[in-house]
Order: sequence, then structure tokens, then C-alpha cells
Amino acid sequence: MKTISVIDPLTGNKLHEIAAHSKTEVALKFQAGRDAQVEWANRSAKERAGIASKIAGLLVEREEQILDLLQKETGKSKAHAFEELTGALGAVAYYAKTVSNLMRRKRVRAGVPFMISAFVEPSPVGVVGIITPWNYPLALTMMDVIPALMAGNAVVQKADNQTAKTVQLARDLSVEAGIPEDIWQVVHGDATEVGNAVTDHADFVAFTGSTATGKLVAARAASRLVGYSLELGGKNPMIVLPGADLEKAAEIAIGGAFGNSGQLCVAIERLYVSNHDLQKFELVLKRRVESLKLGSSNKFDFDLGALTSSAQLERVSGFVNRAKQEGAIVLTGGRALLDLGPNFYAPTVITQIPQGAEILHKEVFGPVIALVGYEGLDQAIELSNASEYGLNASVVGNRKQALQVASKLMAGSVNINEGYRATMASMAAPMGGMKQSGMGRRSGPQGLLRFTESRTIGVSNNFPIKLPTRARQYLRLAPIMTKMVRWIGKL
Repeated sequence: MKTISVIDPLTGNKLHEIAAHSKTEVALKFQAGRDAQVEWANRSAKERAGIASKIAGLLVEREEQILDLLQKETGKSKAHAFEELTGALGAVAYYAKTVSNLMRRKRVRAGVPFMISAFVEPSPVGVVGIITPWNYPLALTMMDVIPALMAGNAVVQKADNQTAKTVQLARDLSVEAGIPEDIWQVVHGDATEVGNAVTDHADFVAFTGSTATGKLVAARAASRLVGYSLELGGKNPMIVLPGADLEKAAEIAIGGAFGNSGQLCVAIERLYVSNHDLQKFELVLKRRVESLKLGSSNKFDFDLGALTSSAQLERVSGFVNRAKQEGAIVLTGGRALLDLGPNFYAPTVITQIPQGAEILHKEVFGPVIALVGYEGLDQAIELSNASEYGLNASVVGNRKQALQVASKLMAGSVNINEGYRATMASMAAPMGGMKQSGMGRRSGPQGLLRFTESRTIGVSNNFPIKLPTRARQYLRLAPIMTKMVRWIGKL
């Protein structure tokens, strides 16, 4: 079997090797999942929920082992690794608690009361293909895989090669908790070959990644008439309202922009501040950004870790360098910190950005904030919405005014006096994007029900007056049914 070398983000040396699966192996795993899925679906939702509760317990019990591997593969700080673990744990706990209600048969209003009863029940789609990225391998895995499993599906997951062992550990802990081995299988290898194979065999595809790749996944799934959900890119804005506490706003901006060194789809990348406050805010933000500590250890002593790969370092450096060429000014940062390791990059703030510059429109996916002034709130909202993306947004300042602004922002989630955690941590609420940021939602009831098909059941109740089956029967029943329709309308 071919293998792939995984590189340590902190040293640039080889960390370990993983198997490179082929499309034939992917097909075999789908067949194994399909063979096992029927028995799994026949188990009660309550039984599956019990297994999810055991998984949550193992995540807590193996915390240090999980955090250690997560840091090794991603290079993130322990603080951000811990944040990811809590996100994974929250998803598992939520679906353990809610799956029984979400999967039960529910009575709905029938077309003809008393004569007919109507019910709707969700049914698992079969084998779900899930494609996850490298930046949040544990959290994004559990946010997608667990609801798919709880709904009664089998899963074949394509893990990113860089973080495949973290995903495999999550899967192994789940098997230890009671998930049958063939119900959740993990593959990795060439992104195109393995990713296409997963899409070509799945009964539903859940993809997290770039907008460009997401469109290819969608087209491939649509050609087979199978459903899909896509969580794609973002160019997420934050608006600091006039009169906001600038010290607090700067700290919120730092948390929203530099979580996981900016390598997350919901990170704040555009920061809009009133021109009246802009000069003062620049000084406050610069001071706070320069106080951040970068490094990596197994303790909670660094604010930011490394970027996950040399490709990420090159990407971020390229964006910053092109911004400078277009006339923008680097307020702070804007350089690699090679004395810390091969993939560290200083948290960066860019100002005086020309209108139309690339840095305002394309996703950087790194520790870079573009800071822009605005004249009035209408302009701030207009600038925030002037993007092909619509994943996440933030508003900082007076709560009442912030809520009013939030409703005008074209984003799937909006955080008030927070960057992204307020919405991302709310597992009972749907999370996803508008415009080019995706389709469908993860988390909340929708996060599970996307992996199901709805079945409607109608029951004739043997009412004394039966529904007509012959044309002549309408002579007697039509007036009665007309009166009944009017009565129903009044109700």
C-alpha cells in the first residue's frame, strides 16, 4: 500500500506516515458500510443516543491524548486545541440528548380531520460521505459524523491527510463506545481521487472546504441526484459601532480574527470602524495585537500557534505582500517569525487599503485583519455585505443597536459583542452560509435532519362517511365537503 508523509508544522520534519487509499478501496468501504447500515438503522434512537453519551465520556477521559495529537498535526496552541475539543464535545452531547425526539414519528394536520390522520417520520439516507478539512479535524468531524450516525446512517469519511490520525482517533474512540466498525470508516489519500470516489458512492455528501472545490462536489453529487451540504469560504466582517468601548472592541476583534491563527472559515477578516474612532482604535488594536504570545507547548502559555503548513505560510505571505504592492499599510505584523519555527506568522493588521484591493475581497485564511473606516452605519452595512461570501459576521457595541444591524447583514451567523464563538458554540442553532459560503446547515435539528429523507404516512380512520372513490359519490359528498372546508378555514 502506498503511504503519505505527514509533515510536523512546528519543525518541518516528518511527523508520521499514513496510508494512501485508492478509489477501489473507497468502493469496498462503502459496500461494507451499506451491508452494516440496515442493522444499525433498526436500532432505536435511544440506543444510538446512549452510545453517543459514551463517546462524550471518552472525549473527556482522553482529553490529554486528544489535545496532544491535535497540536502535533495542526500546530495550533493548546488553548485553541482545547477550544476545538469543547466544540466536538458540545456537538456529541447535543445530539445524544435530542436524537430520540428528532427521529420520532410526528403527527401533523391531516387534509380531512377525523377521517384521515397524517404522520411524518425521518428515515436515514443510507451511507453518508463526509469530507473534512485539516483546520478543525476533531470538531468538524464530530459536528458532521455524529448526527449522521445518530440518524441511522453509515459514514465513510474522507479525512485530510495532514490530520488523518486525529480523525482516526475520534473514530476509534467511537468504536470503543459502541459504534460498529463498518458504520464509520475513514479514508485518506489523493484529494481528487479519494474525494471524487466518496462523492460518487455516497447517498448524501457533507463537504467542508473551499468554495471552488465545493462547487465541484455539488455538481458531481447533483449529477447523481443525491443531496449535499456545503460549508465553504468566508470573508467575514466585524462592525464596531460608534460609541463602543474601543479597548473591548479590540480584544473581541483579536479573538475573532486570530482563533487558530486565523485558519477557520468563520474568522473575522474585515474590520469596520467609524472614521471618528479609527485613529484611536488603530493604536489600541496595534498595542493589543503586539502583546500576543506565539509558540507551542502542552501548556496554556501561548495565545497563537503556528500555521499548519508551508503552503499556508506562503498563502498568507502572498496576500500581505500583494496588499502592500497595492498601496496598503501594514500597521503591525506582516512577516514570518522563522526564529519560532518554519510556519509561524506574526498576527497582522493592514490599514489604508485602496478600494477594490484583493485583501478586502478574497479569503486569506490566516492571522490577518483588514481595517477600514466608515462614515455612517449605512455605509458600514453596505461595505460588510459587499462580498460574494456570507458565512459569519460580528457587531460590537450597544446591544439594541447591534441587534438591529445584525438583521441587515447577509450572513448565516452574526455575533453580538463576540467574534464567532457565540454562534459556533450554540449547538442547538443552525450554522451555515449565505451566497457563496455554502448550502445547508450543520448543528441544530437541521444538522441531523439533512441526513434523512422525510416519509409521510396517511391513515384512513374508517370514519362513517368514507372518502369517495367513484364519481357518483361526489353528488352526495361534495356539499358536505364544501361546508367542511369552510369550517376548517374558520378554525
